[in-house]
Amino acid sequence: MQRRFGQARRRGIADYVRAQGSASVDELAGHFGVSAVTVRTDLDALARTGAIERTHGGALAPREGDAAAIPFALRAGQRHEEKVRIARAAAAMIRDGDTVLLDSGTTTAELAREIRQLPLSSLTVISNAINVAAELADSAHVRVIMLGGVLQSLSQSLVGPQAEAALSRVRADLCFIGADGIDLEFGISTCDPLEAQLNRRMLDVAARTVALADASKLERRSLARIAPVAELDCILTDISAPPDTLARYRAAGVDVRLV
Repeated sequence: MQRRFGQARRRGIADYVRAQGSASVDELAGHFGVSAVTVRTDLDALARTGAIERTHGGALAPREGDAAAIPFALRAGQRHEEKVRIARAAAAMIRDGDTVLLDSGTTTAELAREIRQLPLSSLTVISNAINVAAELADSAHVRVIMLGGVLQSLSQSLVGPQAEAALSRVRADLCFIGADGIDLEFGISTCDPLEAQLNRRMLDVAARTVALADASKLERRSLARIAPVAELDCILTDISAPPDTLARYRAAGVDVRLV
């Protein structure tokens, strides 16, 4: 129990540092109600995973290009409540008999949990994410098709030519895709070029594509471009998205929905 509490606190510290850009040991100790010694231990552990950059007396948020080095479990805990709300809204878009593509994002992992609860008789889920397949493996109403490929351990996903070739032989009604960044000019992007290439193929074989992105991903550009924003049918994001940002996206004809 104590270990789980410590893990939750570390996720909270990583979220706080990323939101603020930087934080001192004393600031974090006061905010989380723990000792400076505990904070230093947490920061050292987070720095080893790449979740923050350790500095003398505190921590800095990781550089944009470092996102690929953050373990999946840690990323899943960031803005978790927002991701759950987005996942529930996405699940409401799925209909009986649909074939659905899910990528390996943390919000699509939450969507897999929501799919387990859907009152449907038949659904096909195609994914390159090992954790998505594991989540749905014992769901009687879901047929899971896994894409082959090379395992990316940090993202728990399969990528590469085998996965892309498998996609060329299927079609889907809906594609739900996560992102590290969504920008009107640059498009939807991720920190991993191999993931970006596979995600591009997912868009190509889906009748509709919905981006799942909490508000922190808007107005951000990551390393590898997946597609222009115009190729998305919808963006599901959370209510903390800035009104001026929403106005610009909607003026450009982008269907942005808040949950």
